[in-house]
Amino acid sequence: MQNLVPVDHAAIRVNQSLVILLPVLGFIFNQPWLVALTAVVMIIGSFILKRPGFGFLYTAFLKPAGIIKPDVIADNREPHTFAQGMGGVFLAAASIFLFTGVPAAGWALVWMVAALAALNLFVGFCAGCAIYYWLNRVNVPGFAKAAPANTLPGMRPRKAAHE
Repeated sequence: MQNLVPVDHAAIRVNQSLVILLPVLGFIFNQPWLVALTAVVMIIGSFILKRPGFGFLYTAFLKPAGIIKPDVIADNREPHTFAQGMGGVFLAAASIFLFTGVPAAGWALVWMVAALAALNLFVGFCAGCAIYYWLNRVNVPGFAKAAPANTLPGMRPRKAAHE
């Protein structure tokens, strides 16, 4: 029996949208501080708050205004937190490259994170979640949760008929 919890995937999608938007705007306007800001928010979300870093926009504004409806699915929180943390670390590395005169490496990392966030947002496949579940399969300490039943590791779980 899995101990899945309610996870609002709408908050995750809002987070992913900003993880795509802000660094890409940073690239378009050559503003590395937008990459650094995104990295900081993602890292705080993962390592301190244990929730989507930009989720406060969803919780405080978008959900109460009815702009975005909740999409609560029985899932594990930990893989999403891990994936966000990985993305935050990659964007932090990108920021270091951008601020120390290695823009090709920095922007390459930015585009990699943006592409993976887009894959999750538009297709429902979370590469960081898949990595988390693979680490669980090989019994790496700290990766205690298995993918929800009948779900390909990394794919968004389907809602049950009663949800």
